[in-house]
Amino acid sequence: MTVRYDFDTPVDRRGTWCVQWDGVADRFAVPDLLPFTISDMDFACAPEVLAALGSRLAHGVFGYTDWQNDDFRGAVRDWFATRYGTEADVDRLVYAPSVLNQISQLLRMWTRPGDGVVLHTPTYDGFRKAVTGLGREMRTAGADDWAGLERELARPDSRVLILCSPHNPTGKVWTDAELTRIADLARRHDVAVISDEIHADLTHTGHVHRPWTPYGDGLRWALVTSATKAFNFPALSGSYGFVGDPDDHAEFVRRMNTGEGLASPAVLSLTAHIAAYREGGAWLDGVREYTRGNLAMLAERLGAAFPELGWRPPQAGYLAWIDLRPLGVDDDALQRELVERERVAIMPGGTYGAPGFLRLNVGCPRSKAEAGADALVRALGRLAITGMEPTAGHGADWNP
Repeated sequence: MTVRYDFDTPVDRRGTWCVQWDGVADRFAVPDLLPFTISDMDFACAPEVLAALGSRLAHGVFGYTDWQNDDFRGAVRDWFATRYGTEADVDRLVYAPSVLNQISQLLRMWTRPGDGVVLHTPTYDGFRKAVTGLGREMRTAGADDWAGLERELARPDSRVLILCSPHNPTGKVWTDAELTRIADLARRHDVAVISDEIHADLTHTGHVHRPWTPYGDGLRWALVTSATKAFNFPALSGSYGFVGDPDDHAEFVRRMNTGEGLASPAVLSLTAHIAAYREGGAWLDGVREYTRGNLAMLAERLGAAFPELGWRPPQAGYLAWIDLRPLGVDDDALQRELVERERVAIMPGGTYGAPGFLRLNVGCPRSKAEAGADALVRALGRLAITGMEPTAGHGADWNP
């Protein structure tokens, strides 16, 4: 029997301290915009997860908690087995407040200030902040620039490659051949690999996500991930990962337990992870199918208005990465049209090191996604038609 979840009914998130809605003025300097920005979704959490959280809250005691329990370890192991056909060695499991926290800890372990950290461009801005904030040097190569990637990995002080798999913001899903090639290059140049796979559970039909674990032989490596992205509970915090080398694993756990003081996880996050992996599969499949429909709608409307873009939905995720360079529109002018006239907030590509692009979040009810798509088409239409002056827009017509 097919389980039907309601993703159409809007949930009013205003006034809940959320970054996407209540914090939009901090990023765009204008309040009350319709946001398509930070990568969380506007959907309520899976009912199965909410029920588990409710039961845990009803217990009423929230003392220090051990994440190294059979329920959590088993849920992770079974999720990897059923979703990816991969044996997850839970003896290599680690836990941390967030994926970026894990990455920062691994960079402290495996690099020194001034060392090079290699990433693919465009680059998720959280990686840039983590790398440069720790005093490491960020080095980049395009996702298809294999010569550039090897050049950066071959530099004597390049120590780590951060692999975003699937890739944010493009939604690219790496193939087996590509992952094998990356692993070969890392081994050749003695570079450790940190594979961030937080978007993996959002891989779309027709594409296959492959966890990093089978590619790590002969390498220093870690896989970092979380259920918070796919199941939409990032505010509960919590992430986990696998650290390949036993000594590195022990050192990571030691640092978290001592210097970081994070031996005990947030119990509601642990509860949510277990429920998501044990009971939330049908909801996740529904979210993925629904957001794929949003992306298809966006492709249809962009294609009808601007066929020269040739835009296609990503292979994973609900973030539309749109190359607008064929239209020749100015980035600043487009942002003015979107913010001042259309009253929508859409992330400019420059945030990720790629001027001329936009990242539009369609993890939302179809009606909101349609409002965002139409606002973007109108704004582009005013700028792309030679000699046509921008005119006052009527704004995105949507309210929760």
